[in-house]
Amino acid sequence: MNIKFDSNNVVIKLCMSGMGLEDSGNIEEAIKMFHKAWHEATDDYEKFIAAYHLARQQKSITEKLKWMETSLQCALKVNDDNVKSAYSTLYFNIAKIYEELGDSENAKRNYELSNSSKGAPSDAGPFYHGTKADLKIGDLLTAGGKSNYKPGLKMNHIYFTANVNGAGLAAALAKGEGRERVYIIEPTGEFENDPNVTDKKFPGNLTRSYRSKETLRIIGEETEWTKLTNTERREWRENSAKNKGEIIN
Repeated sequence: MNIKFDSNNVVIKLCMSGMGLEDSGNIEEAIKMFHKAWHEATDDYEKFIAAYHLARQQKSITEKLKWMETSLQCALKVNDDNVKSAYSTLYFNIAKIYEELGDSENAKRNYELSNSSKGAPSDAGPFYHGTKADLKIGDLLTAGGKSNYKPGLKMNHIYFTANVNGAGLAAALAKGEGRERVYIIEPTGEFENDPNVTDKKFPGNLTRSYRSKETLRIIGEETEWTKLTNTERREWRENSAKNKGEIIN
């Protein structure tokens, strides 16, 4: 089973809105938005995401535990390789709650489950890289390029994703005057979850974003992806400019 992360999914959009409200300090409205996401969730994937965000906002420790365990149980039911990237985070959060409750036995058990859930990504692709460069099949992409998100930063890794629309977004934000291109690539060596997105907004690496110090080989070009509207493009550029968060390089 391979679930595709879709930023247009109703529940994901509601959670994103809730996180926006959180960022602006409007916690009460954010909680309402996460509850709405929970009530509109139609499957275990959507419930796992909504429950996770509800758990984060609970003041009562027992409610926090209830929602975090609900999120985990829904994630386990999904049985998707992509969702498995969230297991370690969910077990870790549950362990911390048990620690707070003084239940060292359950804390230890969940910390152990968190550690055993970690590991190199098992994603088999296909993988994509978005850019405005005009490249050919067989060309190699290497680390050391300039960041699209932070002027003057030389990147130690080359980034790619298994989400074609995510690659399309990267192409839209890429520097240069060429047309937006999404290439199908294969990693030539080891790769890891992109720490700039993993656990940042959603547990694990649901957007299937990766990076490698090894080269990526271009094996084809993808022409079908959801293009950004001009308004969406402007909003993404504005948000990127405003984002002062540290890039993990």
